[in-house]
Amino acid sequence: MPIVFYVSGHGFGHASRDVEVINALAARTGQPVVIRSAVDPRLLARTINGPYTLLPGVCDTGIVQSSSVAHDDAATVDAALAFYASFDERVEAEVARLAPVGPEVIVGDVPPLAFAVAARLGRPSVALANFTWDWIYEAHPGFLPRGAAVIDTIRGAYRQATRALELPFSGGFDVFPASRVTRVPLIARQSKRSRAETRVHFGLPADRPAALLSFGGYGMPNLDLARVDVARDWTVVTTDRVSGVGAAALGHVAVVTEDAFHGGAFRYEDLVAAVDVVLTKPGFGIVAECIAAGTPLVYTSRGTFREYDVLVREMPRYLRCAFISQPDLFAGRWRRAIDAAITQPPAPETIALDGAEVAAEAIEALLGNAPDKLEV
Repeated sequence: MPIVFYVSGHGFGHASRDVEVINALAARTGQPVVIRSAVDPRLLARTINGPYTLLPGVCDTGIVQSSSVAHDDAATVDAALAFYASFDERVEAEVARLAPVGPEVIVGDVPPLAFAVAARLGRPSVALANFTWDWIYEAHPGFLPRGAAVIDTIRGAYRQATRALELPFSGGFDVFPASRVTRVPLIARQSKRSRAETRVHFGLPADRPAALLSFGGYGMPNLDLARVDVARDWTVVTTDRVSGVGAAALGHVAVVTEDAFHGGAFRYEDLVAAVDVVLTKPGFGIVAECIAAGTPLVYTSRGTFREYDVLVREMPRYLRCAFISQPDLFAGRWRRAIDAAITQPPAPETIALDGAEVAAEAIEALLGNAPDKLEV
């Protein structure tokens, strides 16, 4: 009987941390895994160590992005209202799809659908996250009052979870009864390669500092890398998802292609650990990876998103970081922010990084057990 993971397709952070938990579970239990998600299958294929089955498809709506650093607020509201208007029918369809699979435990990061389906199937469920979607939506521009019923639906589904594993940098966990919530350490992808061998693999010069642009699947094709003010003495590292046409022809730019990750010998967290600074919008995944690697982070704004405020408040405790405005980012005025980040003293605090093992242990404890008889 497999463990089923419902993984939000919003960004890469949910999937990247869930992969670490899936890998930890594979080492502990050998239990088969089924993944329900709209996440890019290539991310899973190159990072999951053992066998798994992907059932592709949307299982929540998250936030609709108009670019890597901006949201479409109206489209976000419309998408959520449309999705949750047929929530009961979606639950029934998922039950019919999963019943032949016979899930042992259902884990959600953190689609509400996961917990409603688990309750209908009579199986235990685990919420694994640093935020809940009702907490995000109640502060999202334009969501209330139109989306009040959606928030009620989401909260009703969350309250059916058997357990909730609360990651650092969290918000919204008061939706779960306190007796069901367990705090777990940070889940972070951690490099297992040396800086030198990673630079050789990705074709990065050994004798120049390197700045990695990390802006997810939407990329930054409108960013003119020819204009950046650090071009003389820094190498700008991008992936082919991020860079625009012609970037590879610039002498100070190194474009890492998808092919460089095939086979899994080198992973994205190796790249994060091999550079001298990361430029990004703050999200759980990239912040966790920079903390694990000790790589300074330069961050820009990303539109109204409630998690952003938590990350900006908390990450200076564990990470050297500095802000860059979007006008300065797009104009190539990077030097001041980069210098501010890399010249800071070490972060004042450390944080445990074994969250994947702790989460896997908590999930393993539910194997073979009937769900708790909880009031919902």
